[in-house]
Amino acid sequence: MGTTIKLTAEDGFELNAYKAEPAGRPKGGLVVIQEIFGVNDHMRRVTDGFAQAGYLAIAPALFDRDRPGIELGYTPEDIAKGRDHRAAVGWDGPLMDVAAAMKAASAAGKTGTVGYCWGGSVTFLSATRLNPAAAVCYYGGQIAQYKDETPNCPVMMHFGEKDGGIPMADVEAVKAARPDSIVHVYDAGHGFNCEQRGDYDEGCADKALERTLAFFAKHVG
Repeated sequence: MGTTIKLTAEDGFELNAYKAEPAGRPKGGLVVIQEIFGVNDHMRRVTDGFAQAGYLAIAPALFDRDRPGIELGYTPEDIAKGRDHRAAVGWDGPLMDVAAAMKAASAAGKTGTVGYCWGGSVTFLSATRLNPAAAVCYYGGQIAQYKDETPNCPVMMHFGEKDGGIPMADVEAVKAARPDSIVHVYDAGHGFNCEQRGDYDEGCADKALERTLAFFAKHVG
């Protein structure tokens, strides 16, 4: 369904992005923000899914600032590589890249952001430092350290109660700091939305997607 496009960030950096378009007139735009595994097959399918739901969906390749074309799997070795790439790109560059993707997606109207794992944390920062119409964060492990930043838009978050990398104490701290946001907790582990990961939970993934689409229908279109 999708195609690869080029985006240019505010600092002049050029990056790739995966773009998926709906069959009819788009309801709005969505920027889909990757895990630490790059814009891989799973993230392209997620992006396609949002296009099938009626949105112009764009997934920027946020690791291009470290090395273009990174697509990883979910082995321990791939996780280690992904963490290295995440550390190399930091926050500021990826947020500029998200802003460039938002600008491109805004051709369809109001534009939201949605991200997974590391992308969930980037999505939260997009809500506090950029101006999406709405933001949905899936299991963002670094949200807790930025919980005192105030979002510029409605925010929904999804966490897994059995997530070995995000303590429930962090989730409770986020809830306490951000009563302005909707926080859902599922009987699941980390990465429960990804069918290629051991903690995939179809029921929780379906419920989270149902809530996500209803949230975007309300705030994006």
